[in-house]
Amino acid sequence: MGRLKAALTASAATVDMTRGSVKKSIISFALPVFLSQLFQQLYNTADTFIVGRVHGTEALAAVSSSGTLIFLLVSFFMGAAMGAGVVISRYFGAGDAEKVSRAVHTNMAFGILSGVVLTVVGVAFTPTFLVWMKTDPDVLPQAVEYFRYYFMGGLALVMYNICRGIMNAVGDSKRPLYYLIFSSILNVVLDIVFLAFFRWGVWSAALATVIAQASSVVLCCVHLFKKGNIFTVELRKLRIHGDMLREILRYGLPSGVQNSVIGLANVVVQSQINGFGKFATAAYGAHAKIEGFAFLPINSFNMATTTFVSQNLGAGEYDRARNGARFSIIAAVAAAEIIGVLVYLFAPQLVGAFDSSEQVVELGVRQAHTLALFYCLLSYSHSVASVCRGAGKAFVPMTVMLSVWCVFRIAYIAFVVRFTGDIVYIYWAYPITWGISSVIYFIYYRRSDWIHGFETGSVRSVKKR
Repeated sequence: MGRLKAALTASAATVDMTRGSVKKSIISFALPVFLSQLFQQLYNTADTFIVGRVHGTEALAAVSSSGTLIFLLVSFFMGAAMGAGVVISRYFGAGDAEKVSRAVHTNMAFGILSGVVLTVVGVAFTPTFLVWMKTDPDVLPQAVEYFRYYFMGGLALVMYNICRGIMNAVGDSKRPLYYLIFSSILNVVLDIVFLAFFRWGVWSAALATVIAQASSVVLCCVHLFKKGNIFTVELRKLRIHGDMLREILRYGLPSGVQNSVIGLANVVVQSQINGFGKFATAAYGAHAKIEGFAFLPINSFNMATTTFVSQNLGAGEYDRARNGARFSIIAAVAAAEIIGVLVYLFAPQLVGAFDSSEQVVELGVRQAHTLALFYCLLSYSHSVASVCRGAGKAFVPMTVMLSVWCVFRIAYIAFVVRFTGDIVYIYWAYPITWGISSVIYFIYYRRSDWIHGFETGSVRSVKKR
């Protein structure tokens, strides 16, 4: 027991979220996550902004044509990483160093295999996916180049999320921030060099992103391979432990499926948007970048919530987990609505920063004005989903997202496209489905016993430290 306690407390890289002020614990974790995601968002935004300014609307449409395709292909692996984070947080909260180590090594091995699969599938099938998504023929050749180069970095993309998930699971949200600051600056510099100075094609923007992502993975691995931490990775221990993989997939598979079905629904929406031409595609892509930035604070609270709830339930701190969940939901929803109002008011300027052409700005503003004031609903759904994942109830958000954000959204899109010719009705697919899911989540959160999501008594009963 003495050695276990020493292993858990010796590392300054871990943060115990089962002690101290609830609000301070969540905010101090969420702030570095927010900054990390801010710099991560710069990856694709730098590509979009510089490509649009240097090469024009067609190049911007090529980069924007299938951003949802990337999300669809990587979302399953990101969901698995979420599951591993829940498992690691749970055993870290319970003080079980051996199981933390087994989960970390299984997660790393699984990530390597997943990254290889993503690279092969992405590179091989990019043209097929883009044609299926009705990408404008004028931008198709550039889009194929961009996404093929992007998926050549599939291994780096997956492994960064795996490594970041490990560090976040033990309460360390600062080091991923430092690594992302470096890689994001590198990405922007390479974008400027490749696109503005060398005048290479849009494929070079993807190459810059791959190089930057690979650099962040190297920095993460340097830290994770350091000896003396509870999460230390050793090459000789890299293997998939069957029992631990089953547990990771138990919590991660639903999150992966959830992300995938959301991605699938968004691909359907994107394909319908693409059918309205390159200006609609460019506008949709510009709005996606704006929304990505707008939602960073909410995503940060959600990640903090999942880790906080999981650690505290693992430690048997049920009231603390409940109080943290309540605070996170309220804070995230309030922040989302404030941000939504700002996006609504400044939509013309925000869209115009990516592409100043009249058609793109008009369509981008219409979308922003349709969605922005309903960000509170999107935030509430994601907040309760993050609580469910942290409590080991990942099947709940998977079921809600599959039924509402996928099946219902696709059915709605098919209906409005057939009977109307106005793109604004496609935009309305989002706030409508956000509202339905929020009602379902509200009922579940208020009436279910989510607080006892982990049913293994040895982990639930006492904190071993």
